[in-house]
Amino acid sequence: MSQLGFYAFAERNPNTLALVAPDGREWSRGELLAEANRVSHGLRALGLEKGDCVAAVLPNSSEFLLLYLAAFQSGLYLTPINNHLTAPEIAYIVADCEAKVFVGSEPFAEACAGAARELELPAERRFSLGAVEGFRPLAELTAGQPETAPADRSAGNVMNYTSGTTGKPKGVKRPLAPLDPDTVASLMTGFLGMFSLKPEDDNVHICGSPLYHTAVLVFASASLHLGHAVVLMDKWTPEGMLERIERYRVTQSHMVPTQFHRLLSLPEEVRARYDVSSLRCMVHAAAPCPVETKRAMLDWWGDAIYEYYAATEGGGTLVTPQEWRQYPGTVGRPWANADVKIYDDDGAELGPNQVGTVYMLLGQADFEYKDDTKKTKANRIGNYFTVGDVGELNDDGYLFLRDRKTDMIISGGANLYPAEIEAEMMQHPKIADVAVFGIPNDDWGEEVKAVVEPADGVEPGEALSDEIFAFLEGRLAKMKTPRSIDYIDAMPRDPNGKLYKRKLRDPYWAGRGNI
Repeated sequence: MSQLGFYAFAERNPNTLALVAPDGREWSRGELLAEANRVSHGLRALGLEKGDCVAAVLPNSSEFLLLYLAAFQSGLYLTPINNHLTAPEIAYIVADCEAKVFVGSEPFAEACAGAARELELPAERRFSLGAVEGFRPLAELTAGQPETAPADRSAGNVMNYTSGTTGKPKGVKRPLAPLDPDTVASLMTGFLGMFSLKPEDDNVHICGSPLYHTAVLVFASASLHLGHAVVLMDKWTPEGMLERIERYRVTQSHMVPTQFHRLLSLPEEVRARYDVSSLRCMVHAAAPCPVETKRAMLDWWGDAIYEYYAATEGGGTLVTPQEWRQYPGTVGRPWANADVKIYDDDGAELGPNQVGTVYMLLGQADFEYKDDTKKTKANRIGNYFTVGDVGELNDDGYLFLRDRKTDMIISGGANLYPAEIEAEMMQHPKIADVAVFGIPNDDWGEEVKAVVEPADGVEPGEALSDEIFAFLEGRLAKMKTPRSIDYIDAMPRDPNGKLYKRKLRDPYWAGRGNI
């Protein structure tokens, strides 16, 4: 079998399409490799050595993947930073990862420039895509550099930072493999192999979620390393995705349930306008997907929808479309070399059909939170780790998630799971998005509150609330039904669908000491 990995594919077939940028520019493999090599030489000319880090605040763009390809073959860490963070938050991560180079971009100029003012990083090591005060044009990094491969190539890695919903975000740092980048790239492709994706084979990956998210970059980069073309979207829209699926004969993607809901909200005549017959493997994760939503997507796209459960720290489980139809709602069984256990709050392992905290094991792929041994140990039982999710295994070993432990509502001594309530409410045609959480109740401890983003053109108010409550009758037990509904113009989600629920919940707890 021929060598896998983007670099090898580009050497063998330089004229094959590798990347379509958000603006429509098409890069051949040869063009992308030549520019990645220039970036590699530019970073080395600045004095970067094996194990050093490059931090980047970028939109989905060719430059994002060029930095990845350069770091990956130069023995460097790349730390992608959420481009919605504030200047102090960005500065914290750039400093914490000990970045030797900081790359920003014009759409986030104010935050990047503000972060730079808090850092000691010299101006000659700050570059920007577009204009950012105090940053050099990114073109200066590659100006005059050769397009040939750098000498002494060695495998780099990505150091992602956890979201930091409690405390400061922490970098998940794995040791650099003592191997060449081509070998490590080949090993990376095994993850996509679990979804039955094969090298080349006319596969085209579409990326509509932000590349700064761990899984999104994993799927996009692994697709390049399998010889697949990648189509990038910066501002995802449901019809924009359908148009690109038809135009480029897209076969695969990594998605989140919010995107499914918005696709299904398109008028039927719009959905029918586009040919989606090329789809083979549309993978989703990151948030619970309502059973009815997923069933509707399977009816539309056929058995092309796979799901997995994992985290930046590791993983995980996988479920095929066929398995999901047999066990609706499951996120699957552990994949090869992984395992899942359920523990109670005392650290005792639970049996089938008992709800507890989900712990995962991923073979030998160990990790540590950068400079935080305490946090690394706190989320472990032996060699198993948790990200705080609650769930259970059925008799056949399939995992069903209930919610995040921190989101669980305890009302009158009963444990209520917002994800279950949200899934039912999302089926109402006048609801575009919803968040459910507990708020103070002097008698019950907590009561169920829903915040709803109405669908386009729908008027919020008492009449809509009455309609929603009537809809939920018979679908939810009375104790699970929200006691009240508030409305919001737009839910505080990041572009990958992550809901910042604390922004909604905290005002209700202000002054109660339970935020």
